[in-house]
Amino acid sequence: MKRLLLDTHVVLWWLQGSDRFKDSIVVLLKDARNEVFVSAASVWEIAIKQSLGKLEAPDDLLDLIEQSGFAALSMSSFHAEQAGRLPLAHKDPFDRMLIAQAQAEGLILVTHDEAILSSGVRCLDPIGTR
Repeated sequence: MKRLLLDTHVVLWWLQGSDRFKDSIVVLLKDARNEVFVSAASVWEIAIKQSLGKLEAPDDLLDLIEQSGFAALSMSSFHAEQAGRLPLAHKDPFDRMLIAQAQAEGLILVTHDEAILSSGVRCLDPIGTR
């Protein structure tokens, strides 16, 4: 069993039915034995970018996430504290939260973000070679 945390762009790609995923990632995300989480930070990021007109996302985002079999991961005070202690190389507050949550909860972060992939955090690249 694997425990995975999806980066925001991965959530959006999945919900849009993107065909860019490696077959091995599709198998992992569809396998009911694995726990796949979507952070409240990702939902927040999507909502903010949507309200600013920078992103189009489905109005029934939470329902679609649930229908995909993904579990919600709330943000805790501990996660916030850990995010604040990360090296300043990670400037994006949403990325910082996802990294902190992945580390605190023992999750593998599924991301195509090169800055995160090269940071030493346990990651899987859904379309690349990592």
